[in-house]
Amino acid sequence: ITPLALRGLFTCLSALSYTLGPLVVALIINETGTFNDRWAYRAVFCAQYGFAAIAAVLLPFMPESPWFLAMKDRDEKSLRSLAKLGHAGDEGRIRLAVIRRTLDQVSRETAGASYLECFRKSNLRRTVISISPLCIQSLSGIMFAASYFTYYMQLAGYSTADSFELQIVQQCCSLVGNVMSWYLVDKMGRRPLTVYGLAVLTVILLVTGGLALPGTLSFNRGTVALLLLYCWWYNVTIGATAYTVLAEVSTSRLRIKTIALGLAMQNGLNTMWSFVLPYLFNPDQLNLGAKLAFFFGGLAVVSLVHLWFNLPETAGRTYEELDEMFMKKIPARKFKEHTPDAAVRGQAVKTAMGKGNDL
Repeated sequence: ITPLALRGLFTCLSALSYTLGPLVVALIINETGTFNDRWAYRAVFCAQYGFAAIAAVLLPFMPESPWFLAMKDRDEKSLRSLAKLGHAGDEGRIRLAVIRRTLDQVSRETAGASYLECFRKSNLRRTVISISPLCIQSLSGIMFAASYFTYYMQLAGYSTADSFELQIVQQCCSLVGNVMSWYLVDKMGRRPLTVYGLAVLTVILLVTGGLALPGTLSFNRGTVALLLLYCWWYNVTIGATAYTVLAEVSTSRLRIKTIALGLAMQNGLNTMWSFVLPYLFNPDQLNLGAKLAFFFGGLAVVSLVHLWFNLPETAGRTYEELDEMFMKKIPARKFKEHTPDAAVRGQAVKTAMGKGNDL
């Protein structure tokens, strides 16, 4: 539904919840973390009611989706919804016709589609590319850098109060990073921002692991600074662009199923780390501490090689152009320079219209 010019912005906005929500939690915990009663944890859960209350107030003023209404054959209500969205009269009827035609096409394309089809030879390349950045988010250490940040700061010598305050700084860095991605995802492109962004994250991880080797207080505090840098840069780059790649690379016939697979695999990896990391990190277990950054740095190197050879540039491409380029098996690094037949035909139509020729 999103216009081509806004596709990068709106898909990067998907990652905003992963920065805004934790920031609210960090602010609450900074106030309630030292409580000795049940409100030490209740306050965080109650914060969810605030978001629900905002939604409840705004919901009556939100028009129903014209796509949903058209899908249910409620054309009159769909026209009224389009009018509320600024498409009244003939323009609304034209848009409703387009919606109906699109829904019919999608219905034909997705009829009989299954999850197994995502892994057939004709779709496997697109499936792997689509879900790779989401999985690499987990493999490149975000669970360690974000989830264990407060605990690690206390091990590094910071007081409980200071660690809570630095957690707020960490989430502010993450939020600023996500906002920056809204502009950079189109300015730099998906491939450069993801690939070169992961390259910088890899360097940060390896340097963090190196600083953790001496084990002194000053070096440990240096690792804290680098983890703050990591959280900011992660959200500028692959933390946001993974959702753009997921939405753009997957084929329209299997997009819903591919997105579901990607999110399931990402959550599966995150769940796995939630069990494994305590054994690797805690002082009474392997006690690796920030030296874990070496491990995630190694995984990031492998991931970087994979993205370098397989991740295409999709910025400014329509879904029809992407379908054509994948069908022709254009190498990932040549996507940006390739001119698909669909674009050539579109330019010919524009030229003919400019000259006043009949089409």
